[in-house]
Amino acid sequence: MTTIEKARKLVAMFESIAHPTIDCDKQFAKEAAMRCADELISAFKSSACRDVHMEYWIEVKQEIQKL
Repeated sequence: MTTIEKARKLVAMFESIAHPTIDCDKQFAKEAAMRCADELISAFKSSACRDVHMEYWIEVKQEIQKL
């Protein structure tokens, strides 16, 4: 999955989490998705595969900011 696709998917997941028929605030969803990406980046800092995975999630975070 590309970084833009992952960013859109994460934001959409958080938009629908509040209530299935009522969209939550887009900014709230973006902030939640950013925090999710931050947690993954932090987890990969101590991983042996850190460079590849961290770069991906850093790019996802950048794409979330653009949405």
